Amino acid sequence: MPLYIEKKPEVLITEEGIRTDGRKPRELRPVRMTVGILDKADGSAFIEWGGNRILAAVFGPREVHPKHLVLPDKALIRARYNMAPFSTPERKRPGPDRRSIELSKVIREALRPAIFVENYPGSVIDIFIEVLRSDAGTRVAGVNAASMALANAGIAMKGLVAACAVGRVGDFVICDPNHDEDMWGDADMPMAMLMESEEITLLQTDGPMTESQFKEALELGRNAIRFLYEMQKEALKRPYQVIERSVRGD
Repeated sequence: MPLYIEKKPEVLITEEGIRTDGRKPRELRPVRMTVGILDKADGSAFIEWGGNRILAAVFGPREVHPKHLVLPDKALIRARYNMAPFSTPERKRPGPDRRSIELSKVIREALRPAIFVENYPGSVIDIFIEVLRSDAGTRVAGVNAASMALANAGIAMKGLVAACAVGRVGDFVICDPNHDEDMWGDADMPMAMLMESEEITLLQTDGPMTESQFKEALELGRNAIRFLYEMQKEALKRPYQVIERSVRGD
C-alpha cells in the first residue's frame, strides 16, 4: 500500500490575511449541530464542523461495572474518544492509541465541572465521542457534541460547555485552524468554557506566542465560543420547536 504523503501549501496565509480555505483570520468554518439522533442512547448529538463529522452519545446515569469503581458520594464520569479507521486519508489502526487515551481524558476533564455529579451518587455517566471524519479540531468539536449529548440526556448541568481552537500562523492570530494550519501553523490553542460562569475548563497550547498574541488569541477564542454556545442552544431547542409547530398545526 503506498504511503500517504501530504504536501505543505506554499502559503498558509497571504499578506492580506486570506487563508488556504478562503477564510479571514477571525472566521469559523461552517458548523452544523443536531441532537437526539440515536434512539438507543440516553442522549446524542452530531456535529459537522468544516470537514469534521463527529457523533457523541451519552448513557446514564446507570449502574457501575466493575463495582470497585463506584464512587459512593457522586457519579463516575467516563469519556471515550475514538477515531474510526476510515476517518483519515490514511487508514487508522482500529482501537485506542496514546492520542485517543489522552483526548478522552482531556474531554472528560473539560466536561466534568459542568455536571452536578453529587446528584447521581454511586452511578456512572458514560460519554462516547466517535470521529467519523477528521479535519482538524476534533477535540473541541467533540467537547461541543458531548456537552449537547449530556443536555439531551437530561443530565443535571450547571451549563453547557462550548469549545473552539485558535492559533497563530506567522504574525496572524487565527480562529478555528483548518487542517493545513493545524499541520504546519506556528501555534495551536484549543480551549473550552463552562458558559454559565465562563470558567475555562480546557486550555492547551502547542507552539510559541508572545504575550500580546496570547491575549489576542484568548479573547478571539472566547468570542468564538460564545457564538458556538448560541448554536448549541438553538440545536437543543430545535426538536421541541418542531413538535410545538406540529401540535399547533402551523
